[in-house]
Amino acid sequence: MNHALTTRNYDGTFSHWQGGRVEMLRIIHRVQDGTVSERLASLDGSGREFIRTGANLACYLPDKRTVVVEQRPQRESLVGFPALNDAQSASYYDIREVARTRLNRRDTHVITVAPRDEYRYGYRLWIDDSTAMPLKTQLCDAHGRVIEQVVFASLTLSPHIPDSAFKPDVSTEGYQWLRNGADPQGVVAAAPAWHAMRLPPGFRMTVRWAQRMPGAAGPVDHLVFTDGVASVSVFVEQQSRPAADQGAVAQAATVGSSSTFSTVVDGHKVTAVGEVPPDTVRFIASQVKAQEQPAALRRH
Repeated sequence: MNHALTTRNYDGTFSHWQGGRVEMLRIIHRVQDGTVSERLASLDGSGREFIRTGANLACYLPDKRTVVVEQRPQRESLVGFPALNDAQSASYYDIREVARTRLNRRDTHVITVAPRDEYRYGYRLWIDDSTAMPLKTQLCDAHGRVIEQVVFASLTLSPHIPDSAFKPDVSTEGYQWLRNGADPQGVVAAAPAWHAMRLPPGFRMTVRWAQRMPGAAGPVDHLVFTDGVASVSVFVEQQSRPAADQGAVAQAATVGSSSTFSTVVDGHKVTAVGEVPPDTVRFIASQVKAQEQPAALRRH
């Protein structure tokens, strides 16, 4: 499944269910000369599109007449399929085949990915026998209840997808363009470097870079922590005004399958977000600290 998702060219439409709301989307994915291109477009009237080429992501937002261009780690797909390519994952998830069934007239293997502790969610996957593509995925809480679901209505695999497939349908005349700059080599320009003193079992930092974002007082550090399946992004931003009380500004929220926790550490706003239980983002955000290091070591 991981190999199919990352190396195949495909074009599909799918329904995305979350929090009682269903949206139809189209995903186009191509790998050409080592560069990954993706286009995710809403088919339900909002006209929103997200187009990624390598590490460059353009977000077209017709309702705001805005295009946001930013850098993001190349390994991150626009659709949140779980990546089960880490041998360490078996230590924190019970992964097993539970059934074989037909879905959309295709033979599939049904795989469950059950967490072994309270720090992560689980998955159910319906994987196509012939293509190894996940035709249906469910994100589940600790009680097995479905939090989020993706089901393909159509899926075509093609040896060639033209460049024109990655052009937005929306006209951007008169739109505002916002560019969130980042060093493509992942140079962390801000000192000190930020890290987590402790992490939930199995999580480790895999990405650290800095980028400039509209409205931010300075470079925003972006850290990514993963256990090989789930991932949590942490953003560290310089506060324009120091907070009097760190505890008073701590905020938690859950929107659909995503949990968010924000706090203030040494005059910086620290925000953790990910498709994990609320206690996991709270744990990670509360452990992020600054660490001075020589400039020569600030490349990750």
